[in-house]
Amino acid sequence: MHRGDPDWLAHSRRGDGPPLVLIHGIGSRWQVWEPVLDEVARHRDVIALDLPGFGASPPWPEPPKPLATPGAVVHLADRVAAFLDALGVQRPAVAGNSLGGGIALELGRRGLARSVTAFSPIGFWGPVGRRWCQLAVGGARSAAGGLRPALPRLLASRAGRVAFCGLFYGHPGHLDPDESVDSAAALADAPGFAVARAAFAGWQVRRETTGALDDIPVTVAWGTRDLVLPYATQARRARAALPAARHVPLAGCGHLPFADDPQACARLLIQTY
Repeated sequence: MHRGDPDWLAHSRRGDGPPLVLIHGIGSRWQVWEPVLDEVARHRDVIALDLPGFGASPPWPEPPKPLATPGAVVHLADRVAAFLDALGVQRPAVAGNSLGGGIALELGRRGLARSVTAFSPIGFWGPVGRRWCQLAVGGARSAAGGLRPALPRLLASRAGRVAFCGLFYGHPGHLDPDESVDSAAALADAPGFAVARAAFAGWQVRRETTGALDDIPVTVAWGTRDLVLPYATQARRARAALPAARHVPLAGCGHLPFADDPQACARLLIQTY
């Protein structure tokens, strides 16, 4: 499959072993997984992709109107499934973060994944939690766009990274300055952001609609310092909706735990079936 094919998505593929698909969150890109990729690729054939409208992938085709509940997650799961089918990858292990965690769970619900690992996935919120998530990510995108000329200077300092990236990371001062600038630019520029954010309102994981998730290994991992999807409330909802899953707290980690504790995150991904 080549760039320009209708099902093509930008992606990085490396390693050898059983296939493992990695799906990023809203406003992000496949590079968010870089802190764990080399280690995980020693054990798995890793496919880290850019969702349509994010990173280097082309904008998604216009979804059906009105965007049907549950909106973006179902539509993007369709696109990921078509991409994997075009690659000839059948029922891989799938892992995702935030929006990508919701997509991973949807693929598992459909029986298209042999296992699912979801890091701080969307969908375990009430109305207040969902609205807070929308406001948080929307505010971060506005800040990235508004401050863009100043970002290289701002993010060159530890204090600047703490102030700008602290919403998403437990230890933002440890981030690479150049990578922080690139990630902020990707957030500001993502053409798929607005539709995906608006469609959060239609997505929720409920015990009665978990489908094939009850029949496969599922791990839900949550940073205990997650400020976007707070651990205390949303991880509790996840345990209620997915009682058979393995639920793992990631101590001291934020919403994007891979840079906060790459060893712990890599272990969870390597343990996928």
